[in-house]
Amino acid sequence: MTSSALGELAHVAVLRALPGLGDLLCSMPALRAVRRAYPDARITLIGLPSARALVARFADYVDELLPFPGFPGIPEVPVDPARTTAFLVRAQARRFDLAIQLHGSGQATNPFVALLGARRSAGFVLPGFASPDPELFLPYPADRPEPLRHLALMRFLGLPADDPALEFPLGAGDREEAGRLLSDHAVAGPYACVNVGAAEVLRRWPAERFAEVADGLAERGLRPVLVGAPGEEPLTAATAALMDARAADLAGATSLGGLAAVLRGATLTVTNDTGTSHLAAAVGAPSVVVFSGSDPRRWAPLDGARHRALGVPSVEEQGRRCLREGCHGWGEPAVAEVTPADVLAQCDELLLLSVGRPARGSRAPAAADRFRQVRALTARARP
Repeated sequence: MTSSALGELAHVAVLRALPGLGDLLCSMPALRAVRRAYPDARITLIGLPSARALVARFADYVDELLPFPGFPGIPEVPVDPARTTAFLVRAQARRFDLAIQLHGSGQATNPFVALLGARRSAGFVLPGFASPDPELFLPYPADRPEPLRHLALMRFLGLPADDPALEFPLGAGDREEAGRLLSDHAVAGPYACVNVGAAEVLRRWPAERFAEVADGLAERGLRPVLVGAPGEEPLTAATAALMDARAADLAGATSLGGLAAVLRGATLTVTNDTGTSHLAAAVGAPSVVVFSGSDPRRWAPLDGARHRALGVPSVEEQGRRCLREGCHGWGEPAVAEVTPADVLAQCDELLLLSVGRPARGSRAPAAADRFRQVRALTARARP
């Protein structure tokens, strides 16, 4: 299966050199579409070295990772002219049939993609900027969720691309690791994961609010399990110290696959907008995501029934986005901050919906009624 615009492709390069786990997970539906359209092509991802383990897990879609060398205007890697020049010489020798830019609006990344020397290049271009190839460069759709933005480009290129679902393959080793860690921390019966960290401080909801939510989940019969990346142990320890309930703290103790398996087994997850949110969506684990300084319209999970997003872009994020990508009608003020009661109300709805939606037209249960119903449900779920 090929696109009439692209013709036959034997070797495809894809630029996605962003640092976050979510950045890569949200690009997988597009990479899946490329693989399905060109099952025999060699697909090379140009990304950060930190993506190596994730690329290995998605070997069905990506054949190799080339570490991004740095380039002027792309902040993820410091620029070393000699290193970048040597990389581009090697890349041009590969004679890519197509190079796809999946790294933002294209202001800095399109020149890099052009220097790869592919037979043709494709990607995004900001409205009003010169297009490298109007046939293969889509005006940047700033108002779409990240997975749908990338799928829009795939469709623009003529590839069948109608599956936006995130995924994360789990292996037996991942499940064994999760089971061992949970057993070591005496977690038996229903539990809820709580992720208090995020790479950017602006995206961290306060620890005292997470502690209040975790205590509320404990009152509902769910054991709080604190999760986080290596280096976030002080955040989870501070949260645990603020709690009345006893939490199991797994921060820094899991591999990526082990964390995914822990999330998969949780009754629900409460998290900042970070890689944990996308990982929960990828393994099908219900979640409540608190947005403190990022854009839910871009990063919230697509399934609004199974995953609840609370918050709107902060004023700081609106300003950063405007400077980074050009202003596209942003300007709404940030609403009142999300409260623990807001989060717990969404948790209650997810827990109640897990056993059946109320009949259409029936009155939503009051908070006290929801609490009693949830307690009853979790009590029945205990071994």
